[in-house]
Amino acid sequence: MSGIAAVALESLGLLGPGLGGWPQARALLRGEASYTRQPTLIPAPTTLPAAERRRTGRVVHLALAAGLEAIAGSDTDLTSLTTVFASSGADSQNCHEILQTLASADRQLSPTRFHNSVHNVTGGYWSIATHDLAPYTVVCAYDGSFAAGMLESLSLVTTSASDVLLVAYDVDYPAPLREKRPIGDAFAVAMLLRSNAGPRTLGTLTANYSDVPVDTLPSAELEALRLSTPAARALPLLEYVATARAGSRALEYQREGSLLVEYLPCR
Repeated sequence: MSGIAAVALESLGLLGPGLGGWPQARALLRGEASYTRQPTLIPAPTTLPAAERRRTGRVVHLALAAGLEAIAGSDTDLTSLTTVFASSGADSQNCHEILQTLASADRQLSPTRFHNSVHNVTGGYWSIATHDLAPYTVVCAYDGSFAAGMLESLSLVTTSASDVLLVAYDVDYPAPLREKRPIGDAFAVAMLLRSNAGPRTLGTLTANYSDVPVDTLPSAELEALRLSTPAARALPLLEYVATARAGSRALEYQREGSLLVEYLPCR
């Protein structure tokens, strides 16, 4: 497969353990601040109507928070913004509740539980929250879900020449599912991508399949975070963005190889 042509990275959003937004994460990745791991604080999605807020869980709130940070101040048309959502397991808490109900004497599922069980639930609530009428895509590739979302997003930008918002997100499973699928605390990263660079462009991205070993992080704390949550596999690339460093980063994708993403800063 030939590499994907350069795509402009406009802005980012991020939320994770001890990380309350992209500016805080950028300072940490630059080495300007020390990392203190704390439970992820997920704000309530005020853009959702009250009825929808009551029906949604942490995973939707998490994805919306990161996505809205990435588009804050952008001139992109929200009503026609193509979106890509990437998650290893989507709403893990809802999955737990469904299995718990099915294992009980009363096996009747509530319509809300069933409604929230689909993997694309976040995309639907994003459309409601932002009045976005454009198509969205939802991908899943286990620990390589961020790379799968990146590949899908870059492909969409280059083939359609339209803005694309990538949101990768994961939340932890409750016990006993946690023993089978141990995921750290909630983590999400969002990237607004465009076909052409502009005054706010941070840099450009290209990608290709590779057999290069996956890149790690020099900080033991951040490397532990990278390994703890599939969406956090983005951190080696984000380190280059934060430090405005040109180069390639191999991200976890498939057993047979990685996704090699080249970053060229604009400022």
